[in-house]
Amino acid sequence: MRVSVSWLREYVDLPADLPTGDLEQALVDLGIEVESVVDLRETVTGALVVGEVLQIEELTGFKKPIWFCRVDVGDANGTGEPQEIVCGARNFVPGDRVVVILPGGVLPGGFAIGARKTYGRNSHGMICSAKELGLGDDHDGIIVLPGDTPAKPGDDARPVVGLDDVVVEVEITPDRGYAMSVRGLARELSHALGVPFRDPGLAPAPGGTDSPAYPVEVRDTVGCDRFAARLVRGVDPTAPTPEWMQRRLTVAGIRNISLPVDITNYVMLELGQPMHAFDADRIAGPLVVRRAEAGEKLTTLDGVTRALAPEDMVICDDTGPISLAAVMGGETSEVVAGTTNVLFEAAHWDPVMVGRTARRHKLFSEAAKRWERGVDPALPLVAVARAVRLLTEHAGGAAGDEILDIDHVRPRTPVVLPADLPTRRVGVSYPPARVAALLEQVGCTVARGADRLAEDPGEVGVAAGTGGALSVTPPSWRPDLTDPADLVEEVVRLDGYDRVPSVLPTAPPGRGLTWQQRRRRAVARSLAERGYVEVLAHPFVAPGLADQLGLPADDPRRRAVRLANPLSEEEPLLRTMLLGPLLGIVKRNLGRGQRDLALYEIGAVFHPRPGAGRPPAMGVDRRPTDEEFAAADAVVPDQPRHVAVVLTGDVEPAGWWGAGRPAGWADAVEAGREVLAAADVPAERIEVRAAEYAPWHPGRCAELLVDGTVVGHAGELHPTVVAALELPRRTSAMELDLDALPAAPVASAPVVSGFPPALIDVALVVDSSVPAAQVQQALVEGAGGLLEGVRLFDVYASEQLGAGRRSLAYKLTFRAPDRTLTVEEAVAARDAAVARAAERFGATLRGA
Repeated sequence: MRVSVSWLREYVDLPADLPTGDLEQALVDLGIEVESVVDLRETVTGALVVGEVLQIEELTGFKKPIWFCRVDVGDANGTGEPQEIVCGARNFVPGDRVVVILPGGVLPGGFAIGARKTYGRNSHGMICSAKELGLGDDHDGIIVLPGDTPAKPGDDARPVVGLDDVVVEVEITPDRGYAMSVRGLARELSHALGVPFRDPGLAPAPGGTDSPAYPVEVRDTVGCDRFAARLVRGVDPTAPTPEWMQRRLTVAGIRNISLPVDITNYVMLELGQPMHAFDADRIAGPLVVRRAEAGEKLTTLDGVTRALAPEDMVICDDTGPISLAAVMGGETSEVVAGTTNVLFEAAHWDPVMVGRTARRHKLFSEAAKRWERGVDPALPLVAVARAVRLLTEHAGGAAGDEILDIDHVRPRTPVVLPADLPTRRVGVSYPPARVAALLEQVGCTVARGADRLAEDPGEVGVAAGTGGALSVTPPSWRPDLTDPADLVEEVVRLDGYDRVPSVLPTAPPGRGLTWQQRRRRAVARSLAERGYVEVLAHPFVAPGLADQLGLPADDPRRRAVRLANPLSEEEPLLRTMLLGPLLGIVKRNLGRGQRDLALYEIGAVFHPRPGAGRPPAMGVDRRPTDEEFAAADAVVPDQPRHVAVVLTGDVEPAGWWGAGRPAGWADAVEAGREVLAAADVPAERIEVRAAEYAPWHPGRCAELLVDGTVVGHAGELHPTVVAALELPRRTSAMELDLDALPAAPVASAPVVSGFPPALIDVALVVDSSVPAAQVQQALVEGAGGLLEGVRLFDVYASEQLGAGRRSLAYKLTFRAPDRTLTVEEAVAARDAAVARAAERFGATLRGA
């Protein structure tokens, strides 16, 4: 929200010489994030003066009309002679007063002004438009000052056009909706600076009359618990919005539309009460406020026809919905150029309903932003009176004596606050009298309990035995104050966060990272060292992702947890596997020109617990019991940690050294082996075998087992999955459940032999269906204790070997810890290994 300090000064007595830095710090100290504080006087440098147009000569022969003007700028140019300026605008005449920037000045954006020859004439300066001065978006014509402007030629134009002000831009957190108004910010500054505040929300306003301003029926008093309206007849439809109002709206980032609409926006910024203006002559019959019905549609002011949901609140006449309540009005009843009878409406709507409607229709209007954060239900009549007064003052007309006020607002429920709770929670002494005074400062009504409050501001309530309870009724404009913890936060905020000491807790003794944390770090480091890039994907997925991945109908990964309040209605589910969002990241990178990708992610997946039910309701006034914790934990989904990788493109780049090597299913399987090795799972407990498991290709998929339990899968993705997700052919992936891996055993120190190894290669011919890992395991079992290592280094298939046969070449390393092996010992161990492979798989030595 952006607001000028001059507007704030109307309601809070800010010091005249208040530095911008102190203003910013005052807001920050109260927990309001300040985006910027801009002194408009510094946005335009040099001589910016009022000028009076004396003569206009039209220059011909150019593509657009050009005027050569002589402008009286007084003595601002140092000569007293009229200034010659070339101008392309045509919305002024001789005798008009305009805004002129002389040579040497600099406009916003660093645009320097000088004397130059253009269109065949010498131009000394510029006649400025609102856009050129940063005051608005109007670039079609220059600023023509009103005839009653007291400034004379040569006077500084900054005060005349509002460039003598300071603009504050703040970011309001969702719990402080009251601060999204001049009223709210002025009140906050009065707290911070200790200066008087005049509340515009307490301005006198006439109450409702027996005869309504317009017949209205509210059928849903939960969605709309207050509805006020008043009619103004005979308005001048040509009346312009006053300049001062236009400037304030422009500073706030709201464009000028028409006087009635501008007034509703102005009142919204001033009081925080969103309003709507109807053309009373375009309403057919009485108004009805209700929930939308199935099949109803509404064309909103942005020209979009929207299908309404049953949760949406609408305002209807005899023709149907004419306004999407609290979000945006409809085309059929909007104020138009010829509107003479205006019906102002100010209501109070349910914040939850408004927030859901705004997200459902993707309409995040300024009104909706305020409604979902909470609006003061006491404001409707004040806002209507303010809008009526502004409209009749600037556009004439007669305000109707009838005032509608349908009021179903429930009184605020008092919050019981132990007087010593702020002291106990924060660690700073807050006497009960100080607690009550601070809460009353923000508008709360504090009723004393049975124990007296300390009269001495320095007296500590706990020590004095005055730790009784306070009954605190929050004001109507603070819907965020609902619990004792909220009141404690308010006490700390108003007393000053700087009074809370920064004391670091003593670190408890421990043994550092847990073994699970060390394992995850080791896995991440291992993958990164092998060229994989870590990514972090959002854990949200669309309902159709399971179909895109080709998961069977009975696959448990289809059962996902649905979020009650998702960030996007398109992705309301929590992921049950990492590959879905990870493949989306791959697709995004491919669309941005990346072709060779090796990505990995370590994160949680979410599996619902069948029949878990709903979690118990737990407040913030006390610590939940162990039983409540257990009941809540029983509802939380299982969240095992997985690791997943995706490869596409070349895993080894091509260059002058030769051709590259594309990534394939074997690289994904190897990534799984690397993860298991980094997790300290012994190789003899690992098994890799062929499998069929979506979303992998049934002929190029391997499952990874530890102690006979499947912990992951790897291989090439199924062609239909690749096509559905628009990924390159041969895209490969691996996903493994880290939490399913057993704890690493205690590793004994390796025995290092100082004797030379015996290196023997064997090439075994086996059926193509036999996994290489199983052949390797047979070699290990047969070779015995002399085998130090085995590695597959070649796979070969040809017609000479026979159909369905292939050759697997292994490099065997033999070594004894206490002696140099003889040739006979090494060959015997090799023969024993080959014999075990022949016995188990019918393997034969190639060439034998």
